[in-house]
Amino acid sequence: MGDYVLVCDSTADIPVAVAKDLGVRIIPFSYSIDDVPFSYYLDERDGDIKDFYDKLRGGAMPVTSQVNPNIYKDYFVDIMKEGKDVIYMCFSSGLSGSYQSAMLGADMAMESHPDNKVVVIDTLAASVGEGILMYLTSKLKNDGMNMDDMVAWIEENKTKIRHWFLVEDLFHLNRGGRLSAVSAVVGSALKIKPILTIDEEGKLVVKAKTRGVGKALDHLLQKTIEEGGDLSSLIVVIGNADAIENAEKLKSMVMEAGIKEENIMIASIGPIIGAHVGAGMTAIGFMMP
Repeated sequence: MGDYVLVCDSTADIPVAVAKDLGVRIIPFSYSIDDVPFSYYLDERDGDIKDFYDKLRGGAMPVTSQVNPNIYKDYFVDIMKEGKDVIYMCFSSGLSGSYQSAMLGADMAMESHPDNKVVVIDTLAASVGEGILMYLTSKLKNDGMNMDDMVAWIEENKTKIRHWFLVEDLFHLNRGGRLSAVSAVVGSALKIKPILTIDEEGKLVVKAKTRGVGKALDHLLQKTIEEGGDLSSLIVVIGNADAIENAEKLKSMVMEAGIKEENIMIASIGPIIGAHVGAGMTAIGFMMP
């Protein structure tokens, strides 16, 4: 295998300027809100994130759609026509059927272009976790890591990715089938903020229920301290679903704990993830040592 391209999808949340610098290609996922269809690109060329969350807060019920295998095939083939191979880091199979669709698309692409290869990796990650994986792999590629070693590195390290996030409530996660109705019973009137993570099967689990945003952010901080290892070298992505004040507060908190400002990225949570978590989500993603 020769030259290759890293590909991710728009369920990964990372600052758009960083994504452009990394050179990772991103497959846009689709959603609709108020019966209007959109494709989500990190640069918001088709649909404004702030407008999306305003509509969500107004009671709109967005719907996301799984990517058709033929869309994957066409995307991969376009890269193969450049004479390059592909590593696609896919949204967690524990949250979507995208991985199965991507595998079918990759098989079709390789049938038509047998001299090139597509490797589809189930990242078991989402949002800021997927974003931090994209960031770290692109740095390794730019340092010269070959395709075989890259695939091995991702498979070895993907379960070290940590996601910690708070949501305003569990309504949207329950509505989208990502959590059971039992798990979604939370006293929103009591200002309880659920804390969630993604387990090693790539599925969402509720880990705690804190009272108030302040205690919820402190919980995210403590998990980062517990699992982050040497904080002076830890790189993190802080995501927010139209909750920039929370993100900036969390940034200050992790800096006080020892994380360098240049190693902190603040990203908007895009509509694909936002459709399932609702407005107000605040998240932190990083890789354990």
